Amino acid sequence: MKNYNTLKVRAILLRKNGASYGTIKKELNISKSTLSYWLKDIPIKEKYRKRFYTNQILNLSKGAQSQKERRVREVTEIIKNASKEVSKSISLESYRLFGAALYWAEGNKKNGLCVTNSDPYLILFMVKWFEKIFSLMSKNLKARLNIYPQQNELEIKKFWSQLTGIPLENFGKSFIKPLNKNYKKNTLYYGTIRIEVPRGTDMRHRIFGWIKAVLHEISSKTESTQQEWKRLEISRTINIPK
Repeated sequence: MKNYNTLKVRAILLRKNGASYGTIKKELNISKSTLSYWLKDIPIKEKYRKRFYTNQILNLSKGAQSQKERRVREVTEIIKNASKEVSKSISLESYRLFGAALYWAEGNKKNGLCVTNSDPYLILFMVKWFEKIFSLMSKNLKARLNIYPQQNELEIKKFWSQLTGIPLENFGKSFIKPLNKNYKKNTLYYGTIRIEVPRGTDMRHRIFGWIKAVLHEISSKTESTQQEWKRLEISRTINIPK
């Protein structure tokens, strides 16, 4: 059993010597509410009061950063554990469908076969995917850039060429975006690249055939719902200058 009279005396002594509630609580194993009751009328020297205030400010300023760092560690652990859930040896079927899903999200839906993105990981994956699934070598692919006028077009072409294996001579005319005052000069940005597959229309149809096969269980539900809500369709209005 705790001798609360002795603990109270020790708590008061520690407090008068500049110990914080947290320090006293940890040393005496007493609840904060009990300490608040015992010490509420104990005078604190000005030098200790200033230190308490300074520490409170520091803790408040570090709070958000500490939470952010803790969350980063949590997310890192989640990703690490999740990566173990995927087999290191991905089947050809899974590989084909993974690429098809990426194309569904980022690829052109009409007029040939091409995919556009700024993420080097996604672009290199798709180049390798075209090679493995369709036997398309990178030297036969075409590419176009979408960049800012402040960027070095040739250097960015060299970056993408080195990454993908697409020869520089296979790069078409780049699209230069209008000058943007909000452009972040310090951001490592390689522009947006479009990878084009010559004569790839039939390949695109095959990709969407694979996607259709995966979606067959929900296709009837989707189509019937769309038909029911067909009234939501609107015609696009074209504004013609007077």
